[in-house]
Amino acid sequence: MNTVLFWLKNARYVALPQSVMPAVMAVLLAVGSEDFKIIPALAAVVGAVVAHLGMNLADDYFDYRMKSDSVRNRLLHQGFRARIAKCDYLTSQTATPKQLLIAVFVFLAVAGGLGGIVMLYRGVTILYIAFVGLFLGIFYSCPPLKLSYLGLGDIVIGIMFGPLLMSGVYFAACGELTGFAVFASVPVGILVMNIIFTHSIMDRHADRAIGKMTFATLLTGNKALLTAGFMVCFAPFFVVTAGVWLGFMHWLYLAVFMVIPRAVWLFCSMYRFLQNEKAEVRREIWLGRMENWQRITASGLDWFMVRWYASRNLLTSFCFLMMVIHIILQITHFK
Repeated sequence: MNTVLFWLKNARYVALPQSVMPAVMAVLLAVGSEDFKIIPALAAVVGAVVAHLGMNLADDYFDYRMKSDSVRNRLLHQGFRARIAKCDYLTSQTATPKQLLIAVFVFLAVAGGLGGIVMLYRGVTILYIAFVGLFLGIFYSCPPLKLSYLGLGDIVIGIMFGPLLMSGVYFAACGELTGFAVFASVPVGILVMNIIFTHSIMDRHADRAIGKMTFATLLTGNKALLTAGFMVCFAPFFVVTAGVWLGFMHWLYLAVFMVIPRAVWLFCSMYRFLQNEKAEVRREIWLGRMENWQRITASGLDWFMVRWYASRNLLTSFCFLMMVIHIILQITHFK
């Protein structure tokens, strides 16, 4: 049990809402379909979550091989703000790279077994979706493609945790794919991109130093970064508005605008960061849950994590509202 908890912590379980919320939302959208089945639906949700953990560990392995930890420490000594907690279990020699690889294979094997359960119910189609997800997840940071080092990481993650994940889970749950399910996955994918882009803006000095070409390092100047940040932060609300206007979505889905204050806070905090990276921002209760906050503050990473948590919680609150609205519409048949 201690070993399991150790690797769950290293796999950054605090990031699980990034996969859990889209997966649960996809199942909820499928409820009521003629061929809905709970067993493949649950297997798909758990499989997606376990695969997410395995991919996080795989990313650690390849980042560690790039010696990004030493670069981060050097930047810190040069006066830059740098996030130095990544791969700390490797740099402290609490675990070895070989043990990390074993953990990656175990997580992915469990995910594969759950995918096999889904395949028994839904056939080989789900295998194709899973293969695309595995390919993108592994080559996100693995040579020779190293997609996250070519400025494609944000888009890859948005596709994986938005349209790809939600389409796969929806298909596993009901054996079909609808236009509404795909359309609803688009704003979710953009909000996942927002998490990665927020992260990469704050990590851009370290990423540039190790030759990691993220989208944030490709953009030159604060104006370009803020423009891109505005788009990924607020585009999901524009997509829902367009969906309502075009008739793809019920007008009640406009209730997602209830969480737009969180998007405004996040964008303003990133504006302050780019104007002055030493600028402090306070943790606000209404921004949502932020786990282990005392430990984070003591480690000096509050400047990074408050913004990361804010972007994660924007995703979870948006998905939660989408699910609540869907339930209301299903129960009341509101016109």
